[in-house]
Amino acid sequence: MATFSMSVGIMVAIAIGAMSPGPSFVLVSRISVSNSRLHGLAAAIGMAFGGAFFAILALAGLVALLQQVDWLYLVLKCAGGLYLAYLGIAIWRGAREPISVTPADGRSRFAVSRAFFLGIVTQVSNPKTAVVYASIFAAVMPQDPPLALILALPPLIFLIEAGWYAIVALVFSTPRSQRAYLGGKVWVDRLAGAVIGALGLRLIGESLAVLRR
Repeated sequence: MATFSMSVGIMVAIAIGAMSPGPSFVLVSRISVSNSRLHGLAAAIGMAFGGAFFAILALAGLVALLQQVDWLYLVLKCAGGLYLAYLGIAIWRGAREPISVTPADGRSRFAVSRAFFLGIVTQVSNPKTAVVYASIFAAVMPQDPPLALILALPPLIFLIEAGWYAIVALVFSTPRSQRAYLGGKVWVDRLAGAVIGALGLRLIGESLAVLRR
């Protein structure tokens, strides 16, 4: 019973974190509305794999290493920030490029595999997620957690992340959402690019601020 209670507490905390707005939400919604439901679901699965990866890192104690070796964490943080800034610039620059949600040949110009890859890379580009997971684990789990709980956490987190972002993909891949996107593509893309780019610059800025101390 104690294991179940701890699992529920961790899952609620992780779910709240997943639902908070961020680059992952922006990317999944944009991929879904500008391509297809399948693309959005592929990105959602990629996000889930990234979340499970961070859960494994936290459980393996590698997050403790990142916290102790300051320069390693800062390097990963800067690299993630640079990637998000690059992604934001790419989305902004492509805002005026016309697209067709359903190409004439019935094939998408955006590979489903690429949507999956973008989901994974965007999720793991922010090492702060791993620290958040570790903080939740430390706050809820006992010092010597049951093996069953340790083994169950990564797949449970995968299901939570996949479930939430699948909902996002389903909502934003509807014809109404796609028509609204096509009608305001320039501004929607610029807003998405600005949000993702700003989050990337924030990561870089936080890293540089630590170095100046």
